[in-house]
Amino acid sequence: MSADERRRMIVQSVLPLLVEHGAGVTSSQIARAAGIGEGTVFRVFKDKDELFATCFAEALKPDQVLDAIAVIDLDQSLDDRLIEAADALSAHLQRMGALMAVMHGSGRRPEHRHDDRRDRRKESMSAMRDAMAELFEPEKDRLRLPPSQSAALFLSLLFSGRIRFSETGDEPTTMELVDVFLNGALAAA
Repeated sequence: MSADERRRMIVQSVLPLLVEHGAGVTSSQIARAAGIGEGTVFRVFKDKDELFATCFAEALKPDQVLDAIAVIDLDQSLDDRLIEAADALSAHLQRMGALMAVMHGSGRRPEHRHDDRRDRRKESMSAMRDAMAELFEPEKDRLRLPPSQSAALFLSLLFSGRIRFSETGDEPTTMELVDVFLNGALAAA
């Protein structure tokens, strides 16, 4: 296994542990989850701080959700495509939120420059918007806005709605959110 493959394997093994245990995860738990010896962890990462920073960076990447969106069948109805994508995006947000909450609660915060975070977030949002635009593309002749703008509005509604509603507990279902997005807030006459 190459050094990069070993790093990725360790990070993928550690992410669920961080969500469960926060920064209190032990070296032996890390090694056991990765199926390697403790010494191997520290031959790959100089210390836990480097490992945790790498895990944060990995958790923020949209790769997994982009892969999920890419395999959505474009022959489905637009509502079904958007529901499937919204579920994948919501799961991504929940994973990121869970990791951030646990790590912040345990006193560990990723050390990145603000500009770097902003640039990565912008790149991530752009990649998600482009992937979502592909889901709107088959209906481009029926859309009021171009697919990329429709995708941006949908993501805005999804992300802001999930954050705000999670605080109040009256979150609409994904199906309700997609229905209001596609058909508006007014009931049929």
